[in-house]
Amino acid sequence: MTDRLNTGSHDLPITDALSAFMTTGWADTSRTDMRPLPLAAYTAKRRAALAARFPGERLVVPSGTLKARSNDDDYRFRSHSAFTYLTGAQEPDNVLVVEPSGAARLFMRPRSPRGEGQEFYRDRRYGEFWVGRRLDLSEAEALYQIECVHIDRLPDALSGPARVLRGVDASVDALVSPGESDSELASFLAEMRLVKDEWEVAELQHAVDATTRGFEDVVRALPTAIAHPRGERYVEGVFGLRSRLEGNAVGYQSIVASGAHACVLHWIRNDGRLNPDELLLLDAGVESDNLYTADITRTLPLSGRFSPLQRQVYDLVLAAQDAAIATLRPGARFREFHLAAMQVIAEGLHDWGVLSSPDLESGLYRRYTLCSSGHMLGLDVHDCAAARADAYLDGMLEEGQVLTVEPGLYLQPDDLTLPPELRGIGVRIEDDLVITADGARLMSAGLPRRADEIEAWMAELLG
Repeated sequence: MTDRLNTGSHDLPITDALSAFMTTGWADTSRTDMRPLPLAAYTAKRRAALAARFPGERLVVPSGTLKARSNDDDYRFRSHSAFTYLTGAQEPDNVLVVEPSGAARLFMRPRSPRGEGQEFYRDRRYGEFWVGRRLDLSEAEALYQIECVHIDRLPDALSGPARVLRGVDASVDALVSPGESDSELASFLAEMRLVKDEWEVAELQHAVDATTRGFEDVVRALPTAIAHPRGERYVEGVFGLRSRLEGNAVGYQSIVASGAHACVLHWIRNDGRLNPDELLLLDAGVESDNLYTADITRTLPLSGRFSPLQRQVYDLVLAAQDAAIATLRPGARFREFHLAAMQVIAEGLHDWGVLSSPDLESGLYRRYTLCSSGHMLGLDVHDCAAARADAYLDGMLEEGQVLTVEPGLYLQPDDLTLPPELRGIGVRIEDDLVITADGARLMSAGLPRRADEIEAWMAELLG
């Protein structure tokens, strides 16, 4: 919402003659072949559900803004999940406004005209010569099936009271006085995504299948990665290539953790060597072009075969995951699968002599398995995070929900409560599942889970 050009300190000045010359001699490149997005019918239903939840109110959902990585270099833009869920659009500086009548309008920055102004060739952030073509208003309307309006008209449209999804675009936040009702909007925007429609489940399955191929790529590349001084980073790059070829990007920063690095829950430095005698914990997911992400973890023996001790730890985590998956069904409490997994873990640690009792109430078992055993999955890797506890964490599972099940054991290398041979071993097994009418379907069944199956799979891929 500004006419100021985003130019760099090293850009050359523009003469009057060049400025005039740049406004002439351009062919008409308007597009008349635009067809509605396949998900446009779904986004219309979602906007209608949002309007029905807040009848007679104005609702404002921004897409977000570009963010500087360093100086004039921006991060690649990724729109806010709630905005994309309601529109299918992914451009920066867009704003969805649902009017009190229920009608919706998309305020957007259309492509700049070639016949006037300098933005299209001088502006580094928005100029067509710099970052590519944007849609004009009529093209966007045909694609998204929603009325589209120039972003410059947004201040007038927000002259009255409104609920705003805040913290996404500061310029939009400044146009409407904050109110307590804003948090209610944020919660509902998360909760309405708890149950996925058939289009979303198919999109998530595509992301899972692409992730499966990415894991296969990684196994094939292990001999080269092991020989590299930054083997973890080599693996990260191999998986990243698959994510860009088959989707938008990775859905989150890939965790490539070898040896004791696997005991760091969110290890993303990925700068270590790969030791053939150790395990590799790979937690990664492809994000689809429509921004739905998979989230899968496998713990692999870098030698191709588990040692007896590695298998002991791995099999305990697998048993915990099996117990968790067995609880998944409509009507089960969301927290039930985590507790089932933790009971198996606690009993295993007790059998090993690590814990004096398998009792969960003391919480002592959490020293070795600190985090929860799963979460909702969708447009965000930790989807629906702003949902109220009674709708999510303390709620019941429903058909159509997609979630991860990911128990783990993280036996820290400096933990003196452990026998020396167990220290420094980290194992997590994570799969993606959709709740069905009578249980749950393993969406990531294309990747082996059991130790013998993993060894056979790796042997086949490595030839």
